[in-house]
Amino acid sequence: MEQAFIGLGTNLGARETNLAAAQKHLAGEPGIKVCGVSSIFETEPWGVQNQPGFLNQAVRIHTDLEPRELLAACKHIEQRMGRQAACRWGPRLIDLDILLYGTRVVLTKDLVIPHAHIMERRFELEPLAELCPGLVIPGTAMTAQQALKQCTDTGEVFRRAEQAAEQV
Repeated sequence: MEQAFIGLGTNLGARETNLAAAQKHLAGEPGIKVCGVSSIFETEPWGVQNQPGFLNQAVRIHTDLEPRELLAACKHIEQRMGRQAACRWGPRLIDLDILLYGTRVVLTKDLVIPHAHIMERRFELEPLAELCPGLVIPGTAMTAQQALKQCTDTGEVFRRAEQAAEQV
């Protein structure tokens, strides 16, 4: 089993419920065991600014799925939850991104691990650093906590005081 981290994001509908549902779907997938969930973070949009704010989380899993199989499982969960194709970085009911997959670096047309923008997205680094601050991000010499300290993203990211989502 390989350790991997999935970033969850939502800015449409009942956002807390969307995060909880995504966690349950992940936990129900064959070959995936959910081992930890970060706090919920309220975040500003990244990329396309004219849209509602997001809720983001990171989920730590153990999986025997290969990276492409894990990507397919994440896309399937998004579809089952009702995600519609939209503009890049636009509003979404749910988004599941593979942030890290063990110590692997994957660079293909449809899959980049570590996530292509992880080092420049505070909304991904905050939950990751909360879960595993000392985890070294593959392809870098930095831990999640170090990457967060050096991140130049100025978007607001706030840990929610109360967790409305029922966590796995």
